[in-house]
Amino acid sequence: MDTAAEPGYGALVALAQELASVARQNTVPLFRTPLDVISKADASPVTIADRSAEAAMRRLIAENFPDHGIYGEEHGQERIDAPYLWVLDPIDGTKSFITGSPLWGTLVALLHHGQPVVGLVDMPMLGETWVAQKGEATLCNGHVARTSACRDLQQARVYTTSPDAFAAADWALYDALSRRCALRRFGGDCYIYTQLAGGHIDLVVEAGLQPYDYLPMVTLVQSAGGVISDWQGQPLSVASDGRVLAAASTELHAQALACLRSLASETGTPNKRTPVQPKRVV
Repeated sequence: MDTAAEPGYGALVALAQELASVARQNTVPLFRTPLDVISKADASPVTIADRSAEAAMRRLIAENFPDHGIYGEEHGQERIDAPYLWVLDPIDGTKSFITGSPLWGTLVALLHHGQPVVGLVDMPMLGETWVAQKGEATLCNGHVARTSACRDLQQARVYTTSPDAFAAADWALYDALSRRCALRRFGGDCYIYTQLAGGHIDLVVEAGLQPYDYLPMVTLVQSAGGVISDWQGQPLSVASDGRVLAAASTELHAQALACLRSLASETGTPNKRTPVQPKRVV
């Protein structure tokens, strides 16, 4: 199929939804069953569910668009310089998966010349599929999702997944920032970005993420009316440093960004990290 000639990204959104479906076939039957858990090089856990789901997703991409690139959590990168690049996380929240929590999901992003144009979060155990394409509204199970109208940091409800994900210096910045907000909560992995897109929370601030964690969120948040960037306010890309700031509104994002910069200046904490270039695996 010649994707360059396609009007919009409709066919690619449809494939993203198919990818979520095949992942579900490999993950849901194994949820809350005895599984061998393997520790990867970075000490994060992985199971046969993660690996079999991603393998099935990659086969489906190859069958439909063999010239597209793939950046997956479990099976590496292929053709990452291709004009179209699929970014896959078969189980975001593996720790939730192996401990019986339903707050895990499958993530899919499509980048076109490095820019995210499709994003999907599928939450199988909650029965929610969130999907967005560039230029169109974010949808949850077919219903339009919008971020909240919050524009004031002091009124914001802020989430992050875990304090354990932060380096000490980054945690100091997050801790100070979040205490300026109306409410802070922890936990949720990918689901907190859908809560943001749906207007239930106002701010997400995270660190220590990988491209397959944050790139699926870009189009999802933006198409719902939100703003998402790194801690410098720069657009997220494969080469970003893994620190993410997502807000319900332009005004709230600007306030949170200014707060991070001010706190970094006051404490002498560097607010910039050296991006890690992904290794090419073919």
